[in-house]
Amino acid sequence: MLTIGMLGGMSWESSAEYYRLANVLVRERVGGLHSAKIVLLSVDFAEIERMQVEGRWDDAGKALAEAATGVQAAGADFLLICTNTMHKVFDQVQAAVDIPVIHLGDTTAEAIKNAGLTTVGLLGTGFTMDQPFYRERLESHGLRVLLPSPQDRATVHRIIYDELCLGIVRDESRRAYQDVIARFDGAEGIILGCTEIELLIGQADVPLPVFPTTRLHVEAAVERAVL
Repeated sequence: MLTIGMLGGMSWESSAEYYRLANVLVRERVGGLHSAKIVLLSVDFAEIERMQVEGRWDDAGKALAEAATGVQAAGADFLLICTNTMHKVFDQVQAAVDIPVIHLGDTTAEAIKNAGLTTVGLLGTGFTMDQPFYRERLESHGLRVLLPSPQDRATVHRIIYDELCLGIVRDESRRAYQDVIARFDGAEGIILGCTEIELLIGQADVPLPVFPTTRLHVEAAVERAVL
């Protein structure tokens, strides 16, 4: 079994889900007392979030690249960046290590295409929705990506940072997300494009097919790890 590297802490709430899912999926795949071989390095999200807000993406990239070298040195065979937003600095992280970094956007796009869909709505942080780095990765796979209105984007972002990243899960916020999804025009499915969103809503809450990026990312990792 290969060792999965995880660059986490952004936030730790979703990184805990990465860790849990990896072990659950390995146990389902292999059985018995088997669990995933994982190297997890968790950064201080407050430092990264400050860089995000201040637009210091190069500094954030350097911080994650340095952390990634530590994950590699600890024995990881490949690496997951356990956050959608910080895939903005994916190239910096990949350039810093010799092991493969599995891009979350690629695993998500593959699942959407396997479902036979071409047009999807994207939910995520304001950075993920407003900036082109994530949409362009999905669009490179031939997908059409729709965004919520600016007002809805602000609502989605606020709930992520003010609630989900702090472990707060509210029914009122779930209904707010459902309302945002209902306002998508032409979407065939919905990308849950922030790792914390899966703490709030799932397929049972949405009439359209949903694509939970955390689970899809971890599934790809376990597929690679279990030889």
